[in-house]
Amino acid sequence: MSAYLRPRHRALQMATLLTLGTGVGAAHAELWAYVDAQGTTHYAAEQIDSRYKLYSKTGVAAASVKTAGKSVQPVSTAAQAKVQSYFASQSGYKQNAKHLQAAAREHGVDEKLLKAIASAESSFNAQAVSPKGAIGLMQVIPDTAKRFGVQADKKRSVAQKLKDPAINAPVGARYVSYLQSLFPGRLDLVLAAYNAGEGAVKRYGNKIPPYKETQNYVKKVMKLYQGQHGIVAPQLQAKQGVEGTKVASAAAVATRTSSGSTRLRMTLPVPGTATAVQ
Repeated sequence: MSAYLRPRHRALQMATLLTLGTGVGAAHAELWAYVDAQGTTHYAAEQIDSRYKLYSKTGVAAASVKTAGKSVQPVSTAAQAKVQSYFASQSGYKQNAKHLQAAAREHGVDEKLLKAIASAESSFNAQAVSPKGAIGLMQVIPDTAKRFGVQADKKRSVAQKLKDPAINAPVGARYVSYLQSLFPGRLDLVLAAYNAGEGAVKRYGNKIPPYKETQNYVKKVMKLYQGQHGIVAPQLQAKQGVEGTKVASAAAVATRTSSGSTRLRMTLPVPGTATAVQ
């Protein structure tokens, strides 16, 4: 099975992992969850407090996870297929997807995130050049490429090299990875910084800049990214997604209750960010 689990498979595996730690039979597994204000999902094998809602029982979604007026709900297979169909309709997708896959693997960035960015940036067109001078598959500015090691040589300038998807995709992935370290746990700010620059995000107090283009960009990429993974937040409001989190990267915290039983909680960060323990 892929490291990224389908929603029901992921819910069942989470419930199994949690209940194994508490001694509850997996056949009667329940999974409680809530999403905090930063978009991080918290799972538990029991309702720790009123914020936790019953998300899954024996692998079947029982209720939406709600917090701060937002919800996280399973997306149908048809909805996921729609995103894939949208990608496939863009002429450069089949040719350039392999470069995104390789760059994701090399730099530890979620491949689906790179696909969402490339789709929004260039429609997978490796030869695209924006009016502002962004180039190629991931629409990288030459100065940014230089920051991440791309140098001109006797045969090609940096701008020419950026039209090569085998160069462009890794540079874009490195930049995304850098932004994830700069704004840990905040995919919304990572995307805003990719579009408007990290300086703009910092100038506005680590918030999405009040630029309509950037705000729309964040929403579009989030929708494409979350749609691939199978869970979406209907009202994004620039909150990060929680989809596609690798089970192996989750942080589990075991505590003892007053009765002596074990209580286990698990927090899932956004892919490519540091694991958060709550």
